[in-house]
Amino acid sequence: MVKYVVKRILMMIPVLLGVTLLIFTLLYFADGDPARNLIGADATEEEIQELRDEWGLDDPYLVRYGRYLKQLIFDRDLGTSYVTKQNISSEIMSRFKVTFLVAIESTVLALLFGTVLGIIAATHQNTWMDSSSMVVALIGASMPGFWIGLVLSIVFALRLKWLPASGWGTFAQTILPSLSLAITSAGTLARQTRSSMLEVIRQDYIVTAKAKGVSQFKVVYVHALRNALIPIVTSAGMQLSWLIGGAVVTETVFSIPGLGMYMVTAINQRDYPVIQGSVLYMAFAFSIVMLLVDILYAFIDPRIRAKYKSVKKA
Repeated sequence: MVKYVVKRILMMIPVLLGVTLLIFTLLYFADGDPARNLIGADATEEEIQELRDEWGLDDPYLVRYGRYLKQLIFDRDLGTSYVTKQNISSEIMSRFKVTFLVAIESTVLALLFGTVLGIIAATHQNTWMDSSSMVVALIGASMPGFWIGLVLSIVFALRLKWLPASGWGTFAQTILPSLSLAITSAGTLARQTRSSMLEVIRQDYIVTAKAKGVSQFKVVYVHALRNALIPIVTSAGMQLSWLIGGAVVTETVFSIPGLGMYMVTAINQRDYPVIQGSVLYMAFAFSIVMLLVDILYAFIDPRIRAKYKSVKKA
């Protein structure tokens, strides 16, 4: 198992290097001049060129990318913001904590509602409960998160005045953004749960358990659900990763000072180091989430543990 984890960690290295190459290349060929954008329209060409020389913007592509990699790998430094002149590592970390908290809350809510809805649909196949559950799931999965966020804000913040419409700092301010992201994910998880549960319920050992008089609750939640968890866990991991990246729009709607809002501001200001650092941080978080999902497989499915034990003995 340790060998498997090490292998997965090593596989993250080329992925992250690929992300750095992709985002650096896109920004290198992007329109606009960060120096001109920062100084303003009243700046002289000499002032703009002086700033470009300071940032090394006129250096060749490979020189700039090599300098960026050296700074990233050997100095463990994400860079300095063009706008604030401050190191961005600590700023990205503090803002990522906000984004991650919203993503975790959303994933927990999505798992709770999505799994329950999927189990209800699977255990009442071809009934009105199945159809109703899947219609609700389809509607939830089809609606954009930012649109859900706007509707929730209008209903619960502006009209009912139960919850704050924006801001950050209290638990109440996390509810609406978490719900707006969770509804879409819950719809996807509900459909995945139903599909996985139906596949397991048809297995011989489930039929045998029912024939022996095992209670419906035990059959569903002990025997069937555990064996249906692998695709559900995979989907949940993908949803968490998507929520970390998808928080950009939601944070803008609810004025949350997370990594998404930080990236939007950086894009508008053409603050390339902030954009590069934020995207790399999100890619790293995505890789870690998928690594944890893979490790969780071994605890859910004993066949995976047996596979690696047999390889070790051989």
